[in-house]
Amino acid sequence: MSDVILKTENLGISFGGLKAAQDVNIEIRKKQLYGLVGPNGAGKTTIFNMLTGVYQPTTGKFYLDGEDLTGKGQEFINHKGIARTFQNIRLFNNMTVINNVMVGLHNLPEFKCNFFETIFRLPRYFKVEKAMRDRAKELLRIFNLEEERNNLACNLPYGKQRKLEIARALATNPKLLLLDEPAAGMNPNETEDLVKTVKYIRDNFDMTILLIEHDMKFVAGLCDEITVLNFGTVLAQGETKTALNDPEVIKAYIGG
Repeated sequence: MSDVILKTENLGISFGGLKAAQDVNIEIRKKQLYGLVGPNGAGKTTIFNMLTGVYQPTTGKFYLDGEDLTGKGQEFINHKGIARTFQNIRLFNNMTVINNVMVGLHNLPEFKCNFFETIFRLPRYFKVEKAMRDRAKELLRIFNLEEERNNLACNLPYGKQRKLEIARALATNPKLLLLDEPAAGMNPNETEDLVKTVKYIRDNFDMTILLIEHDMKFVAGLCDEITVLNFGTVLAQGETKTALNDPEVIKAYIGG
């Protein structure tokens, strides 16, 4: 049985006459920390948007754990096991920290109640609600957010909002976690803490993680392998240190 969790084959998309991404071929193995890097406008977020159903690819296909998800909708893809965070944090700001995480748990089969259980508040409803809240607390504990579980999400410091968004994505129990510039806006101490947290998630949740990041030091200290993009095409691929030292990659960054 293959250990490849994500595979793209000649993936591409055009907007009018502009090719935003073309012939992108990536293979990511289970429990791998994989980076997608490149200058601004290289096509990184465009690829994330294709993998999550926001955009429909013009060419090529992509597979999650061997299943073709090309052209499927966002909800379908999420249920199949791809979750993401965003470059610009998207939390439910007027909900509490714990309720933000519980939103991610609601779609899991073990936390579903039928119509009558919900409307009439039957015993199973309260049992499920308690189990969901306990699970949310466990996730918040991992991110050192449990003490702030009853605070509004909008009142958290920026670095903790980033962590909460990752916790909510993790709550959906994905096979593949996509992190869009998770270290953006963080100070050095927050970034160092985030590196430890991401590694913990990979090791303790058997999680496969694909991340976009501009911070090359962050990528070098975290990712096993990377794909470097430039103008929507693959510039280099492979082991992180080797790919970052590729002359074409250095040229693209200096030029960018």
